[in-house]
Amino acid sequence: MTFPAKRRSKKLKHQPDPEFSFLEKTTKATLGSRQKKRLKKRLLNDKESVKKLAKESKVVEEKPSENKQLFDEDELMEEIDGFANLNGNLKELLSDEDEEFEESLASEGEDNVQPQNKGDVEIETNIGTTDFPTGPTYDINELDQRIKDALLVLGDFKTRAPPGVKRKEIVASLLSNLCQRYNYNSFMMNMFYDLFPKDILEALKANETDRPITIRTNTLKTRRRDLAQALINRGVNVDPLSSWSKVGLVVFKSQVPLGATPEYLAGHYILQGACSMLPVMALAPKPDERILDLCAAPGGKSTYIAQLMKNTGTIVANDVSADRAKALLGNCHRMGVVNTVVCVEDGRKFHTIMTGFDRVLVDAPCSGTGVIAKDPSVKAHKGDEDIKQCAMLQKQLILSAIDCCKPGGYIVYSTCSITIQENEGVIDYALRKRKVKLEDTNLFGEEGFTSFKGQHFSPNMNRARRFYPHKHNVDGFFVAKLKKIE
Repeated sequence: MTFPAKRRSKKLKHQPDPEFSFLEKTTKATLGSRQKKRLKKRLLNDKESVKKLAKESKVVEEKPSENKQLFDEDELMEEIDGFANLNGNLKELLSDEDEEFEESLASEGEDNVQPQNKGDVEIETNIGTTDFPTGPTYDINELDQRIKDALLVLGDFKTRAPPGVKRKEIVASLLSNLCQRYNYNSFMMNMFYDLFPKDILEALKANETDRPITIRTNTLKTRRRDLAQALINRGVNVDPLSSWSKVGLVVFKSQVPLGATPEYLAGHYILQGACSMLPVMALAPKPDERILDLCAAPGGKSTYIAQLMKNTGTIVANDVSADRAKALLGNCHRMGVVNTVVCVEDGRKFHTIMTGFDRVLVDAPCSGTGVIAKDPSVKAHKGDEDIKQCAMLQKQLILSAIDCCKPGGYIVYSTCSITIQENEGVIDYALRKRKVKLEDTNLFGEEGFTSFKGQHFSPNMNRARRFYPHKHNVDGFFVAKLKKIE
């Protein structure tokens, strides 16, 4: 018995819906890589969801072969590419979704973090509504008026003081207002008032103003007149510094960076504050001498000494910091200095290494109370302990400098501080510990204090010189010159 052959059924092709037949006619759109990644992620999530539902419903599926992945990446990308056959409307839709997805990621840290319980909600609510203290605020105009009134009363206390008010009360109120107005701590404000009781306001205002930019001509390579003309031609407005300096120029305005001009790179000048030239002028080095610069970096004073010595003799430029010594060495090379030896040693022990110098310069590290315009943090952060530590170091340095000098030689001590402890106090200590005497510096400026608030110093301390921003338009500075007795 024969059975009729089975008819092989034809597979019916899917007939597209006429309403969507326009999709086949449109140009195939190409999805971007970011859109493909988005679709891939969504498909992966769908697969994971299906897998989870199947597991929960205990649906038994055939176990796939071990070598085949559950969801092959190549098939996924083909599936994604299939979506690319849609028209531009779908692409625009995905682009909009991408933007929304990126915006959700940007705000994920804010939107997705939810409080765990009611206590967290209350804490967040309290934090959001609490006004945290930001410190007291002061009306500057009101403070200025209080300061003005207090200074007016102190100017003629006997006739202007209110009845029953003591002078100490007016001074205390004045200093409190000045601390608030100019952001000083009480120690620094009292120190300034002790030094400048009559012109305290001028001294404080000067610390709020930058000093003029000055440069020093390198006469080893050029003349000041020629340098000034070259800089003027480059758009730098300069004038001679002052009658006391033959090499300084003050810069009023510059259209080019002063540290990048051809003249600077060629070593025709160096950026140097006016007050930094004064210790070298007091030292008065001569050609063919042996000179020690104990705290030399970054080299402004050492190169000036070499300039005055006309590159003869020997200069030993020392600094305790190896990094700062690199800047010192670089300036010596740029300025064409050939008579200088750079070394890195502790200045307090240098007398154990080398002695017999004709002149020694000690530009000692200090508290910086004379350069507040450059470093305003000094106003609020320096205290009595800082001053004492600086003074201790300075005393050790000046004794070492005296021991390095030969009998009959000269030692110049300088700081960019205006405190008594770091200046007259250090010189008085050296006068008591070593056989030295004070010499004239031949500089302008205010005389050093021979007595101050019950402290008495050498009568010759008036040979030292003090410089103040509000009086001399230079940084606060101190210079004293000693001669070692034979």
